[in-house]
Amino acid sequence: MTEKPSRVIEREQLRALFDALRAQGMVTVGPTLRDGAIVYDELASIDDLPAGWSDRQEAGTYRVLKRSDEALFGYNVGPHSWKQFLHPPALRLLRIESVGGSLEFTPEEPAAPTYAFIGVRACELQAMAVQDRVFLGGRHGDASYRARREAAFIVAVNCGQAGGTCFCASMGAGPKATDGFDLSLTEIVEQDGHRFLVEVGSERGAALLREVPHREASDGEAATAARIVRKTAEQMGRRLETADVKDVLYRNGDNPRWEEVASRCLACANCTMVCPTCFCTTVEDVTDLDGTHAERWRRWDSCFTLDFSYIHGGSVRSSTAARYRQWLTHKLATWIDQFGSSGCVGCGRCITWCPVGIDLTEEVAAIRASEAGTVEEGPDARG
Repeated sequence: MTEKPSRVIEREQLRALFDALRAQGMVTVGPTLRDGAIVYDELASIDDLPAGWSDRQEAGTYRVLKRSDEALFGYNVGPHSWKQFLHPPALRLLRIESVGGSLEFTPEEPAAPTYAFIGVRACELQAMAVQDRVFLGGRHGDASYRARREAAFIVAVNCGQAGGTCFCASMGAGPKATDGFDLSLTEIVEQDGHRFLVEVGSERGAALLREVPHREASDGEAATAARIVRKTAEQMGRRLETADVKDVLYRNGDNPRWEEVASRCLACANCTMVCPTCFCTTVEDVTDLDGTHAERWRRWDSCFTLDFSYIHGGSVRSSTAARYRQWLTHKLATWIDQFGSSGCVGCGRCITWCPVGIDLTEEVAAIRASEAGTVEEGPDARG
C-alpha cells in the first residue's frame, strides 16, 4: 500500500517511533557520528542520531562539519551501507567436529536479528532492490540474506541535500524514496519548529504509525516537503549519462582509457567495499591446531584483488587495467544482462572513498568522448 504524505510527527515524537520499534523486539540501526564519520550502527534512541552534523564530500575527500541547525538527517551517505547487515562481511556457513573418529557437519542456520533500519536513502532502497535480484532471484537464493531482508523494517528519509559526489538523480534512484519502505520521512527544520512529514509504504508501517503521536499535514507542509526534495535533485554534484552506456562499454574493451585510469588506481578495493550493491565473496576454511574442529566462512572479497580471478595457471585479470575494466563494465553493462538493471545507484561512495579520487562518471564520459573524437575532462561530467 502507498499513501501520499499526509501525516506529521514532531521531532520529539520520533522518540516514540524508536520506542515502538524496540518494543517489538527490533534492533534499531541508523546513522551516528563516530571516528570522524557518520556511520550506521545500533541506536538506543534518537539521542544517538547525528543531530546538527553534516558532511562535505568530493572525489577522495570526506569531512564532517557542524550545521547551523539541529537536523537529524542533514548529511549525505557515508562509508557504510546497509549491505553490512543484510549481506554481512563475514558469515559462518558450516562447522565440522571430529567426534569419536568420525566427522559431524553442522550447517549454520540463517537466524539473524530483526533489524529496523532508520534513515535509509532512496539510492540505498534502490541498492537493496538490486541485491534482492542477486540473492533472491533465480533457483539458488541466499537463505541468510532472505531471513534478514524479509524481517527488516525500513524507515526511509528523503534527502534534504545532495553531496558533491551524488548522482542518483541521473540513475533514476533518488533523491525521493518512492517504494520499498515501511515509512518514509521528509525532515523539515524551520524557525517555527522541527518536524517530519510521513509517508506510509506498507501495512506494517501503517500499524506502527498508529502507535506514534502524529497529526494531519497541512497543504503548506506537504508543499515544503516537495520543495525540499526538488531542490535536492537540482543540487546533484555529478551526473552519469545512462543512454546506451552498456553498448558504449561493450564497444570499448580495448580503449586506452583503461590503461590511463590504471596508472592512478591503487587496486585497494575501497570502491567495492563501500559500494551498496557489490556482492563478491570468497570462502575460507579454518581449523584449530589439533585438527578436531574446522569452520567454513564466507567473507567479502573484491574483483580488484589479484587472487579473485585466479584459476589453475594464474589470474585471468592480472593487470589493474583489466580489473578496473571488469568492475566498471560489470557495474554498468553486464549487470543489466544478468539482473535486468544497472548495478549502480548513483550514491557516489566509490568516488568519495577512492584514495586517488577516481570518478566513474568521469571515466564513462571520457570513453564516450573518445568515440566522438573529442576530449572531455572530469568537470564536464558534473551537474
